[in-house]
Amino acid sequence: LNTGCVPSKALIRSARFLRRVRRAERLGVVGASAEVDFARIMGRVHRVIAEVEPHDSVERYTALGVEVIRGRARIVSPWSVEIDTPTGVRTLTSRAIVIATGAAPIVPDLPGLDRVRHVTSEDLWSITEKPERLLVLGGGPIGCELAQAFAGIGCRVTQVARSGILPKEDEDTIALIESALHEDGVRLLTHTRTLRCEVVDGEQRLVVSPGPGVHPDRDCGGGEEALPFDLLLCAIGRRARVTGLGLEALGIPLTPAGTIETNASLQTRYPNILACGDVVGPHQFTHVAAHQAWYAAVNGLFSGIKRFKVDNRVIPRVTFTDPEVAQVGLTERQARARGIAYEVTRYGLDDLDRAITETAAHGFVKVLTPPGKDRILGACIVGEHAGELLAEFTLAMKHGLGLERILGTIHPYPTWSEAAKYAAGNWKRAHAPQIALAWLARFHTWRRG
Repeated sequence: LNTGCVPSKALIRSARFLRRVRRAERLGVVGASAEVDFARIMGRVHRVIAEVEPHDSVERYTALGVEVIRGRARIVSPWSVEIDTPTGVRTLTSRAIVIATGAAPIVPDLPGLDRVRHVTSEDLWSITEKPERLLVLGGGPIGCELAQAFAGIGCRVTQVARSGILPKEDEDTIALIESALHEDGVRLLTHTRTLRCEVVDGEQRLVVSPGPGVHPDRDCGGGEEALPFDLLLCAIGRRARVTGLGLEALGIPLTPAGTIETNASLQTRYPNILACGDVVGPHQFTHVAAHQAWYAAVNGLFSGIKRFKVDNRVIPRVTFTDPEVAQVGLTERQARARGIAYEVTRYGLDDLDRAITETAAHGFVKVLTPPGKDRILGACIVGEHAGELLAEFTLAMKHGLGLERILGTIHPYPTWSEAAKYAAGNWKRAHAPQIALAWLARFHTWRRG
């Protein structure tokens, strides 16, 4: 609410509008212009936070019958929690305890970082003046979204990634997003080592050097390069909040990734102590945390009577760049790594009538299926409204519906949703029953005499 999805999407909306203004001539609009008022943009971000706040407020949960206590909590036994509150220490006992402490941005151990102005995705929203030169450290979804957004509102943005961007995505997706970042003015340095931060004659700089797999057009003589900036945004990932909770004293183990170790029912070493959300992982998404929360709550309430295993088979995700990247199920990269046989069906959004009418005919729909079968193993959409279009594939995968069912569903014309049907149509054409078609050809030839 305060530091994650809500403020970032509010900022992205402003950046997207400004991008449309700059490209207005593509729509036949000449002379369109807009002036960036950074303070007003950030003011809108905070107004959006305030408007959404009642959805996650203390008042809402109190009205639902939840007792909300503000303080710092520590588990002192398998059945009791000690809370330091402004009015003193309070101890609660319970049959079940759920740990849902989330994750925090990782601040890199970078020499000289304490000498320069740096923020993370959590405290970024407190800035009041536009950073003319923004340096984004990290190539994941958060780094890409914010790099493009700040470039969209007029900042000179340099993005540095240790390897490539969006490491979970397939090569075709990465290529499209790299192109979009370049078009928006982001200087993207991939396969780059960060060495240190320094201040020279009052100028803040990040010193980097090329790493393995550096792009051939990178020109810094193979040595060090100093990147000047006004603000450094650290977006290299998030780490589960597991310290200070009393886990060590109880011997509750962590995974190699630093998250709380649980079984398929989200139970820790102690069956009545459960955990959910980013503190468990492996998917750090709000909707996954909400999904896991149901299982943690129900398993806590009915402990010893009934236990439910978390259903993680169909997890959608969206990266809110422009174009958006939406994925559910397996990527090609994952299928190859797991040795899963698959075939790919593609539909280019440059063929979609609605996309053409909006001068947004770029991107694709890609569906993975077992060879010769229409069962969906995974779907990826890159394009405008990709996050909204993904829902149909997510629903189909969740309930075992194949591409044939999508093809047989009426989709209104002209809409973006037709992309799913056309992708299914491409699969059907590739698997047309040749013997039956040959027989029909002979039949109609005979009827024509």
